[in-house]
Amino acid sequence: MSPQSDLAQIEAANASGLPPVVFIHGLWLLPSSWQRWAELFAAAGYAPVVPGWPDDPETVEEANARPEVFAKKSVGQVADHFCDLIGRLERRPAIVGHSFGGLLAQISAGRGLASVSVAIDPAPFRGVLPLPISALRVASAVIGNPANYHRAVPLTYDQFRYGFANAVTEEEARELYATYAVPASGEPLFQAATANLNPWTEVKVDTTGPDRGPLLIISGEKDHTVPWAIAEASYRRQKDNPGVTEIVEIPDRGHSLTIDSGWREVAGTALAFVQRFH
Repeated sequence: MSPQSDLAQIEAANASGLPPVVFIHGLWLLPSSWQRWAELFAAAGYAPVVPGWPDDPETVEEANARPEVFAKKSVGQVADHFCDLIGRLERRPAIVGHSFGGLLAQISAGRGLASVSVAIDPAPFRGVLPLPISALRVASAVIGNPANYHRAVPLTYDQFRYGFANAVTEEEARELYATYAVPASGEPLFQAATANLNPWTEVKVDTTGPDRGPLLIISGEKDHTVPWAIAEASYRRQKDNPGVTEIVEIPDRGHSLTIDSGWREVAGTALAFVQRFH
């Protein structure tokens, strides 16, 4: 989505007088992947804001026609982009993020910008040590070729099926791939892979700040991209924060849990947590 569209959403949220909620997508998806979530939260009395990463195209068709626009987006650059947008809201929002969006939600919360946050199958940050085989297999689609660092990398259907849609039927997996999948910047995956080796990494979260606010981590039981071991290790890094920190596992769900036919259970879990604090 364009910066103007993002700013228009923020202005509308400020004008509404309603509590804002910001949705942050991860790699290989667009802001449109949150449409049903935004409608659900709006019906519950929130002002949804669904910003894009820098240069996100408006549609999946445009994204697949112009993949180069996704290239060269670092975690630090994208985090600063979102934190700048969030800072324009007149009230601290709830922040909900999926995958690398879940990492960005935690970065934003660590900077004191969130009233409450939900990180769904969040990408790991410095200090999160487990490297399950399935997660390495997913990442290898990108980091297996060093040239991908500066490229935009699409997923093949088979890669999407394994990394996102392993817990749905073949028919639904193909529909999800056609409806939602877009190329993604390779750089964040290289940054995440080296986060524990690089003392200056951008892939880091302030887990101790007293203004972090309540945090819920949601893990899909069958997620290959961010398995329970990674989500639980993120929880362990966060749980000593003075804010409430909780983790929940959604049974029989893969990494597509925010966009597939079971999205409503996940959205309801996130909404219930947000409503407790925001």
